Amino acid sequence: MTLTAGATEALETQGPEQLRPTSAEELREIIADAAATGTALDVEGTGSKRRLGGPVADGACMLSVSGLSGITLYEPDELVLSAGAGTPVAEIEKLIGERGQRLEFEPIDYGRLLGMERGQGTIGGVIACNLAGPRRIKAGAARDHILGVTAVSGRGEIFKSGGRVVKNVTGYDLSKGLTGSWGTLAVMTSITVKVLPASQTEVTLVLRDLDDDAAAGAMAAAMGSSAEVSGVAHLPAYVAARVADGLLGRDPATLLRLEGFGPSVAARASMLGAALARVGRLETLEREASQTVWRDIRDVVPFADGTDKPVWRLSVTPTRGHEIVMALRMRAAIDAFYDWQGGLVWLRMESGEAEAGLVRAAVQHFGGGHAMLVRASDDLRRTVPVFQPQPPALAALSKRLKDQFDPKGILNPGRMTSLT
Repeated sequence: MTLTAGATEALETQGPEQLRPTSAEELREIIADAAATGTALDVEGTGSKRRLGGPVADGACMLSVSGLSGITLYEPDELVLSAGAGTPVAEIEKLIGERGQRLEFEPIDYGRLLGMERGQGTIGGVIACNLAGPRRIKAGAARDHILGVTAVSGRGEIFKSGGRVVKNVTGYDLSKGLTGSWGTLAVMTSITVKVLPASQTEVTLVLRDLDDDAAAGAMAAAMGSSAEVSGVAHLPAYVAARVADGLLGRDPATLLRLEGFGPSVAARASMLGAALARVGRLETLEREASQTVWRDIRDVVPFADGTDKPVWRLSVTPTRGHEIVMALRMRAAIDAFYDWQGGLVWLRMESGEAEAGLVRAAVQHFGGGHAMLVRASDDLRRTVPVFQPQPPALAALSKRLKDQFDPKGILNPGRMTSLT
């Protein structure tokens, strides 16, 4: 890639094929030059999500936003934080944790699943991929907690969207539009999010020995109660043993998390436990044990086995998740567990084949949804559509949006759509 003199002088480089801007203006120059020369850019933060999505086009120039790092604003009383897109999530969580606050959407850390260490991801990567953990059923997705962004489009233009407060405005909310775009529309330079007070305590009720069908009913009952559960998951036999270093044992475990002030949590746990006492054997996990278990569920640790066995993430109707798994078990060797009351199904294909047609057909047969191939070998990621294929009307809309933001198609080509 041939850079303009200004861009060349402004950059810190890490090797001949990686560009690492340290300001929005430097990033703008790089992208503008890439657009002018038709040079593809492989956008990343620290590379922790490099094996998510489809492989970027061969020969793309590496563009790291890790130089756009640092917390630029934190107002605990206003529940607002702004940081560079390359700021590690771990750094943000440490700072706000010291003030008794947290990122309410509980961002997933795919490090262990993808064969790396935890704590490497950046806030830009979390927002670009819209990664939310078990609390999503109560708190919403990552996009629901973003207040504003500054970004550079594929045209090489700096733009801002949103601000530091939540308010209703007319027009498009581009900050939410960029959330989940996987760096294919624009490259974010700074992000403003809302933070919320952390819970004083948490307790997890564990129903033991339920099969998937009975667990689906128990989870639905818990969600329909007044207990205000903030996490609802089911780990079938042997999956439970891979969580929290075996803390749960090898028997099936249906987990119901309650968070908040101590007296409230105790009262709600008592009420919910009494309602479910006849469903199955009941156990309780207190704060630290509960946090450890839910962190491992969030990060898909049961399937963090050091292999490339394909792992699917299915977003489906909560009451149909176990039916999809049962249908797939009749046709293929799989392992599975459930989050989001069964609306998020994690599948590992034991044969090493993606079985994309089989998985997506089962999802559509049982009410529809989305199937994303989260982990697979590079060869499979090149040949199997990683993301759920869009219906024609939605695909046409996505293309129009892409044409507006990145008309030359230089940002992460291949990440979301096949290059063939």
